[in-house]
Amino acid sequence: MASTQQTRVELKAAAAAVVRERLRQSLPLTVERLNHRQADQIDDSDIEAYVGLNWLEWHGGGLRLTITGRNVCAQLSTATAATV
Repeated sequence: MASTQQTRVELKAAAAAVVRERLRQSLPLTVERLNHRQADQIDDSDIEAYVGLNWLEWHGGGLRLTITGRNVCAQLSTATAATV
């Protein structure tokens, strides 16, 4: 039988996976908002999470997509093209 601590760890991991997937799905919209200089429409906690995931980085007082972030967007566009 799993311990309470192990169950909590598993629940935290599952919650983190859900948040990561939500961020992954919303990354293209976030990039679009950045390109249109609408960063004020992006939630601060999402920005922190994107930076923490190394999908966005601060550069000269602004945010930009990292190579990892570009790869995530590319995976999403490939997956979308494959389902059409």
